[in-house]
Amino acid sequence: REVEILMFLSAIVMMKNRRSITVEQHIGNIFMFSKVANAILFFRLDIRMGLLYLTLCIVFLMTCKPPLYMGPEYIKYFSDKTIDEELERDKRVTWIVEFFANWSSECQSFAPIFADLSLKYNCSGLQFGKVDVGRYTDVSTRYKVSTSPLTKQLPTLILFQGGTEIMRRPQIDKKGRAVSWTFSEENVIREFNLNELYQKAKKQSKPREEGPEEPPAVPAAAPQEETKKDK
Repeated sequence: REVEILMFLSAIVMMKNRRSITVEQHIGNIFMFSKVANAILFFRLDIRMGLLYLTLCIVFLMTCKPPLYMGPEYIKYFSDKTIDEELERDKRVTWIVEFFANWSSECQSFAPIFADLSLKYNCSGLQFGKVDVGRYTDVSTRYKVSTSPLTKQLPTLILFQGGTEIMRRPQIDKKGRAVSWTFSEENVIREFNLNELYQKAKKQSKPREEGPEEPPAVPAAAPQEETKKDK
């Protein structure tokens, strides 16, 4: 029977590894399998040893939280009071916002990927944001992002243009569960057309960054010329 249980757990680990996108996720799944398998074997050997091992695992999970990503990024973090205002501040800006929770291992694995995307594609017309729906539960309600582990909606990426949602990943089925989707860098670039969005955003931002082609009015230009001479 122990062999059958281990084979069943191995099958679960293989299924979870198919959705894993980082080495850390693969290793985490293997360690989780080892813990569950050891707990079963300890309980089969002696229930007291099983309870002791299970207690130690729970204490370890509660005290040793996985590290948060602290690397470079061009990401703006929203609160429940700033997200609506920022998304509607400038209709010309396209936003890609990640709805996440710190307790979600999937969100933690995706954090360095999203940060890397922000470093590559951020510009004045295409910006990246994050909001912690585990902390701001009213935001999850307003944007219909469930924080329940059963729905598997974390993380959720939403593309906003003109303050309006255009698309999101993962998509949600009729039962309110997330449709399986891999949060890899390649998938995000392809599904959200980041290369095209970036080129359009750069073209739109050039007139604002370089200034209008027509010469400014004389009263506005005169003080600037005097300042340059003074320098």
